[in-house]
Amino acid sequence: MSEPIRVLIADDEALVRGGFRVLVESEPGMVVVGEAADGATAVELARRTRPDVVLMDIRMPGVDGLRATHEIAADPDLAGVHVLILTTFDHDEYVVDALGAGAAGFLIKNTEPVQLLRGIRVVAGGEALLSPGLTRRLIARLIERSATPRLNADALDQLTAREKEIVGLVAHGLSNTDIAGALTISHATAKTHVSRAMAKLGARDRAQLVAMAYRYRLVEPPAPGA
Repeated sequence: MSEPIRVLIADDEALVRGGFRVLVESEPGMVVVGEAADGATAVELARRTRPDVVLMDIRMPGVDGLRATHEIAADPDLAGVHVLILTTFDHDEYVVDALGAGAAGFLIKNTEPVQLLRGIRVVAGGEALLSPGLTRRLIARLIERSATPRLNADALDQLTAREKEIVGLVAHGLSNTDIAGALTISHATAKTHVSRAMAKLGARDRAQLVAMAYRYRLVEPPAPGA
C-alpha cells in the first residue's frame, strides 16, 4: 500500500483551513500534517513535517505566501515539497510571481473540490498545474517577466521530434497522463520524455519548460490581447 500524500495547509483564515482539512482528510490516500496561519509558520512546518504538498494562500500577515514559497523552493532540503498556490486573486501578477517564486501550481479558491483534490495529486506527482481558468496569456506574461536562462546555441536541436511534440503538449497544459493518452504511450514513457527535454533545455521545473516552449517557438505564443 502506497504512502498517503502529506498535505500542509497555510491560510490566515481558520475557517478556510478547517474546510480544506475536512476535504483533504475525507479523501483516501491523503492526510493533513499541519496548519499555518502565516508564511513564516508555513516554512517552519514544511521543514519539520516535510509534506508532499503545501496548499499556500498568497495574502497572509507577516511573511506572505509568495515569500514563503520562495523560501521553500530555495531550500535544498525541501526539494520534495511542492507548493500549490490557492487564492481568491487570479490577477496575472499573482500567477507570474507565484510561478517565479517556485510554485508548482496555481488554483483559485472557488475551484470545485474534485479539481482541488486532483490538483494535489498532480502536484504531488511532480507536475505543474494551472487553473483551467488561466490561459496562455498568463504564460506570455511569465515569458516577459521571468528570468529564463539562455539556451545553449544548439539545445533545441538536441530535442528529438518526439520530445518537441511532447514539450508542445506540456505547454498546452497536458499532464503526463494526458500526454500518454494522447500519444498512446505509457505514463512512464511520457514522464521520461518530459524529464529528458527539461534536462536538455536546462529547465528548472515544468512551469519553466512551458515558458521556454513559448519563448523558443516550440509552440506559438498567444496573439496580443488574446
